[in-house]
Amino acid sequence: MSSTATRPRLSDEQQAELLELTKGSDSVELKATVEEPHHRSTVAALGMDPLQAQIRQVFFFDTPELALNNAGVVVRARRIQGKGDDSVVKLRPVVPSDLPAKLRRSASFNVEVDAMPGGFVCSGSLKGVLTETDVRTILSTGRPVRKLFTKEQREFYAAHAPDGIGLDDLSVLGPIFVLKLRFVPAELGRKLVAEMWLYPDGSRILELSTRCATTETFQVAAETRAFLAAKGVDLSGEQQTKTHKALEYFASSLKEQGA
Repeated sequence: MSSTATRPRLSDEQQAELLELTKGSDSVELKATVEEPHHRSTVAALGMDPLQAQIRQVFFFDTPELALNNAGVVVRARRIQGKGDDSVVKLRPVVPSDLPAKLRRSASFNVEVDAMPGGFVCSGSLKGVLTETDVRTILSTGRPVRKLFTKEQREFYAAHAPDGIGLDDLSVLGPIFVLKLRFVPAELGRKLVAEMWLYPDGSRILELSTRCATTETFQVAAETRAFLAAKGVDLSGEQQTKTHKALEYFASSLKEQGA
């Protein structure tokens, strides 16, 4: 989804691996981030209306040393404006064919490939649905973190988290304030999603994404890339990962507080 010829390209071997992963996945999300100097011009070029964006708060849970992240496990809860809260336990990377059949049959489990300029990762996410005030209530009253997660999620966590680290042992990393906008550019004819993640130090990440069927990954990527190029959207800069930056920022803050 980059608009320049200098963006990282997947090798033939990587393209073959990506194709194989998509065959066993439920969905594909194509992502790219825009560097901060180009945020304003991108919003204008794509005709995005910030007042239509949905407000979210995202909380991550890990140790100050990021033991879960280092083991490929992501634990998250969200507050979503106008919707109920939710929680997710995610494992990445995964190979779809290696996952247990019982897990794949769960209506709460999804296998998705995230593809970005120069790379991709396949993850398995187990989602839990909460009420509109669960996250705020549980975290503000000091109740155990495990209360944010279903029995199925807790079992999934226990199977993949490092030994000796329970859900209630985790620190709260966040929240991150997020603005999410869904829109359909007429020239493209498919839904795009823009997410602006606002970090406490004043930095920002703007991510553009679109989901597609596993059978149309390369076609949609080419069409979206051409559309963004025509709009002059500059995605030639270093690609950033929203979750990684959030975890690093808050883990660093925890360590400073404990110093």
